[in-house]
Amino acid sequence: MFGLFGRKAGASAQDATSSPSTTDGSDPTSGKGRPTPSRKDAEAARKQRLTIPKDPKEAKKASRERDREDRQRARQGMLAGDERFLPDRDRGPAKAFTRDFIDARFTLAEYFIFVAIGVILAGFVPNLAVKSYSTLGFFAFGVLIVIDEIILLIQLNSRVRKNFPDAKDRKGLPLYAILRSLQLRRFRVPPCRVSRGGRPLPPKN
Repeated sequence: MFGLFGRKAGASAQDATSSPSTTDGSDPTSGKGRPTPSRKDAEAARKQRLTIPKDPKEAKKASRERDREDRQRARQGMLAGDERFLPDRDRGPAKAFTRDFIDARFTLAEYFIFVAIGVILAGFVPNLAVKSYSTLGFFAFGVLIVIDEIILLIQLNSRVRKNFPDAKDRKGLPLYAILRSLQLRRFRVPPCRVSRGGRPLPPKN
């Protein structure tokens, strides 16, 4: 019996001496009782804690604020080229490859707007010769644009056939390329990823 009580007393003493180790600072879950959440987890938890105000005016105000933040986040993602925030017309590796191909080239089409404005302004000049030459120059520039676009589409078609053998992936690319080339380079959205003379980024598998 003495041995039995001796063992119980020893076990109790051993438990008492070993229990502090579970609250030692070396335990990564000490203090809070759980690992420190990451920034992403903390943000998600913060959003979950948000409640809709009972006041209708405050609820509408909070809703507008959330919508504004969502639009701002979506715009920033789109300007950064994040695939998740791009509209459907810009999504997919084939569209990204086409954008890079256009952005790497010097195209006459992107300067069409300046020529058109010049012709409109020339129409206000009270000189028949100026009007005639501006109109002739406008049509000549238009012909050069058509030739340049034809060459561009031939080269683009050759490249995309190698990188995207499936015809479904190439659907709509010619029109997409033309519309992209008509935009001024600095105002293109999604923004350019390659410099002039560069090469399109290889498509991701």
